[in-house]
Amino acid sequence: MSFFSDLAQQYIDGEWRQGKGSWDIIDFNPYDGEKLASITVATAEEVDQAYRGAQEAQRAWGETNPYARRTVLERALRIVEEREAEISDAIVAELGGTRLKAAFELHLAKEFLRESVQLALRPTGQILPSPTEGKENRVYRVPVGVVGVISPFNFPFLLSLKSVAPALALGNAVVLKPHQNTPVCGGTLVAKVFEDAGLPAGLLNVVVTDIAEIGDALLEHPVPQVISFTGSDKVGRHVATVCAAQLKSAVLELGGNSALIVLDDADLDYAVDAAVFSRFVHQGQVCMAANRILVDRAVEKEFTEKFVAKVASLPVGDPADPATVIGPLINSSQAEAVSAVVEQAVAAGATALLHGPTEGNLVSPSVLTGLAADAPVLSQEIFGPVALLIPFDGEDEAVRIANDTPYGLSGAVHTGDVERGVRVGRRIHTGMIHINDGTVHDEPIVPFGGEKSSGLGRLNGDAMVEAFTTQKWISVQHGRSGFPF
Repeated sequence: MSFFSDLAQQYIDGEWRQGKGSWDIIDFNPYDGEKLASITVATAEEVDQAYRGAQEAQRAWGETNPYARRTVLERALRIVEEREAEISDAIVAELGGTRLKAAFELHLAKEFLRESVQLALRPTGQILPSPTEGKENRVYRVPVGVVGVISPFNFPFLLSLKSVAPALALGNAVVLKPHQNTPVCGGTLVAKVFEDAGLPAGLLNVVVTDIAEIGDALLEHPVPQVISFTGSDKVGRHVATVCAAQLKSAVLELGGNSALIVLDDADLDYAVDAAVFSRFVHQGQVCMAANRILVDRAVEKEFTEKFVAKVASLPVGDPADPATVIGPLINSSQAEAVSAVVEQAVAAGATALLHGPTEGNLVSPSVLTGLAADAPVLSQEIFGPVALLIPFDGEDEAVRIANDTPYGLSGAVHTGDVERGVRVGRRIHTGMIHINDGTVHDEPIVPFGGEKSSGLGRLNGDAMVEAFTTQKWISVQHGRSGFPF
């Protein structure tokens, strides 16, 4: 596809060029195995060039009137709107996203771009009082300088834009490394949008590479002051460790093991719809997905029957078909890993109410119940279409089970009494929880992030200002100050 081959390059300091590494990343369509593109990896030297170019370009950009910066973001939004059909096709082809998923991702991407337009004008200064007579304390909000962004494969266009656009709007330059499985949607496509929007050269760089080639060069480089990483908690811990040693800030959006709780007074038909979407959107490859579905024993039988019936009806197949709900997982390793999780759980005594087959990267849904309280599958993130049904007796037990995980990202509570849901939700140790809704939500101005092993810091809205700017205190002494010697 010429769309992919045209974007199968590095984008460094305003120049499209081939990487200088000794091997290529092959970009495959996960559904049919079609080769979309081949990209020679960037070397550590090219990472250095990207950061140096970003540092040089940022000096002028940081001094640019924020109203002028805003116009670039406005043009980027218009470009995404104009090319929506083309970008949707790319999401379907490169990551196996269904048409529904592509529309969902693009809707959010446009919303976050709209917020970034406003974000350019968000930082404000302060004048603070002083105990010293005649002193004026000014506090300025200034860009951090250069931000390193590492994005994942599941929502690559959205989750790259989610950090890149605010960082640029706030006067920073960016070096972006997309996931190896989505180098175009998560990387070079973003660069092309901003290049066509008139972003000055050097402010956004995209390096398509791998840790096997560059090691920790992206993290250890002295130029970036903030690293924004979205991915697994295992890699996130490494990012945090390296950043701490370098005295850099790290914003980490990591994995989850969210619980969707169905209380005894819930609207069961509605709860089933919310639970099915929360577990199976984008084949379950979502950090906020409802891994665990907790159901009060009083309604367990009815809920389970309806839930299994709805899951069994989900069409599995070609993501390009508008009717498809369950498309392929991103690669064969993920498909094999998810299949193994189901087999191991069943071998350990779990009951498979639905046990979907695996054909290539297509993994049909499975629904498991009868899990032992200490079953390993209950404490891990399953990045695939596997639902775990867990009964409970009363709110206290629901809260205990929901909190029995190293993660704390999202969650949901379904009940006929909204305030009861809020009371339960406040007891769940997560960064986000939703009453009478699904677990998969993101909005431009709410603080997005997790607790425990689900991450550090927050993104969106005012949290972006905190993440990508720093405070500078300038005092002015009116008159003469007194000194003791």
